[in-house]
Amino acid sequence: MMDSGGTTTRRSSNPARLDPTAPLLLDMPTTPPAKQPISSSSASSFSSLLFLPFFSSSSSSSSSSSSSTVFTAFIIGAWYFSNIGVLLLNKYLLTVYGFRFPIFLTALHMAACSVYGLAAVRGLRLVAYQPLASRAHLLKVAALASIFSLSVVSGNASLRFLPVSFNQAVGATTPFFTALFALALTRLREPAAVYAALLPVVLGIVLAANSEPLFHPLGFLLCLASTAGRALKSVVQGILLSSSDVEPADKLNSMNLLMHMAPIAAAILFPLALCYEPGVLAAAAGKIRADPSLALLLFANATVAYLVNLTNFLVTKHTSALTLQVLGNAKSAVAALVSVLVFRNPVTVMGVLGFGITIAGVALYSEAKKRSKPSS
Repeated sequence: MMDSGGTTTRRSSNPARLDPTAPLLLDMPTTPPAKQPISSSSASSFSSLLFLPFFSSSSSSSSSSSSSTVFTAFIIGAWYFSNIGVLLLNKYLLTVYGFRFPIFLTALHMAACSVYGLAAVRGLRLVAYQPLASRAHLLKVAALASIFSLSVVSGNASLRFLPVSFNQAVGATTPFFTALFALALTRLREPAAVYAALLPVVLGIVLAANSEPLFHPLGFLLCLASTAGRALKSVVQGILLSSSDVEPADKLNSMNLLMHMAPIAAAILFPLALCYEPGVLAAAAGKIRADPSLALLLFANATVAYLVNLTNFLVTKHTSALTLQVLGNAKSAVAALVSVLVFRNPVTVMGVLGFGITIAGVALYSEAKKRSKPSS
């Protein structure tokens, strides 16, 4: 719990060319994956041979090309499964099951991402290890972890009050907040057509909010805070770790960034959970004793949260950042539809229309951004 997201905005290496239309919730915005070969010692081990297809980009025959197509379809399917799955599991745990501890749940996600990230990079060596270059570098990553932690906690907490469908509608406004933060922090001014494309994004969410049968003011504010936090993190990440002015040693690919950031986020969130969710450890232990299946649910939830970030990396590596943006736009609608079918929350015609206008606005924004970029 991860930033499904569930937030586009993440693959550009220049803060002046940020693209915020990537998927929204629980996903963690990423920097461009470094194209570095897998070490020979890693490839010789059974584990690395098992995972080698995930990180091999070469093809030598038509059969390998066909296999690559099948594999690409598989990772796109896994991306959809993980992004939508973590949303539905979060909603189920926080509302239906009654595990009302969003901060502690997010801390578990970060602890799992720490373990899985370390195993993937340092154990299986799926990508080359990139250490933190200096104390200043560590402080940059810590700043991103702080913003990310608050964003994800807000998003998870909003699910206690709002249906997933409305959560996704609000999350689709990420481009609006990213444009604002980019203007405020980097003085980036977009062409008028780009800003004009944001109008339907805002209009759609106003319509959806006014007609949402299960609207909750606190849930809405938490969801807005989560969306704004994702946008702020992507802009700050571009400034601190990805821009052309940053030292090469400070640039991190998404797998290494997650490995370094997740333990810091967990260290922030566990004390917050103990402070603002008093008795959470005793309550969680009691619930697990009463129903041991809860331990399996929490483990699956945390694992899927890591898969969100892993599949983000894989989809970008094997397709393109643009493909991930398109998938992200579609994911919001698919997640909303699936959540309505699963949780049976009521919807209105105006709510669906507002969501549709927002998604159309995001698509227009993506096209306007693409047209505004100078051809290289």
